[in-house]
Amino acid sequence: MIKVVLVDDHDLVRTGIKLILQDVADFNIINEAKSGEEAVAICRKHSPDVVLMDVNMPGIGGLEAVRQIRRVSDDTKVICLSVQKDHPIPSQVMQLGAYGFLTKDAAPKEVINAIYKVASGQKYLSVEVAQSIAMSSLDTNSENPFEDLSTRELDIAMRLTKGAKVPDIAGELNISAKTVNTYRYRMFDKLAVDSDVELTHLAIRHKLISSDNL
Repeated sequence: MIKVVLVDDHDLVRTGIKLILQDVADFNIINEAKSGEEAVAICRKHSPDVVLMDVNMPGIGGLEAVRQIRRVSDDTKVICLSVQKDHPIPSQVMQLGAYGFLTKDAAPKEVINAIYKVASGQKYLSVEVAQSIAMSSLDTNSENPFEDLSTRELDIAMRLTKGAKVPDIAGELNISAKTVNTYRYRMFDKLAVDSDVELTHLAIRHKLISSDNL
């Protein structure tokens, strides 16, 4: 029996995924969570086999949650879900230790197949995501400046585009506000922007976030 935890801040999304998985005899949905913090706590206590988790959530978010889950429950395999299929987000979560990445429009059969593969220790990427990563690695003249950011810089950048304040980010990531600002100005320099507003516009332009969610 594969023990599964569902993590998404939207009840409707979790309910939809649960409907897909509940009829699979090999799956046991042992818990649900609305945030990265809850997911980490569940993994520390129950050590599930697979966590199906949204990348974009309030609080510590998916990127940091992957990092912490790997630390507290090494046997737990994380599959990240996102509306974004383009590099660099998929590459970053895989580098942090995720075992899979699916887009939220994945077919039910693909979600089930991904869980089986990841539970057996195999990595899984949806075809579109794998193609995006492969093409990016071949493109030495990439036009996406976000690819030059470190994992931590990208994580902070995504939080800033959602309107998070420096003190809040510092608290969520357990680092000082001074350190957050150091990352912030370093990424500003790499991206050639001067403010959080310009950062947000750049992220929209490169499809890292949608203007509909602002």
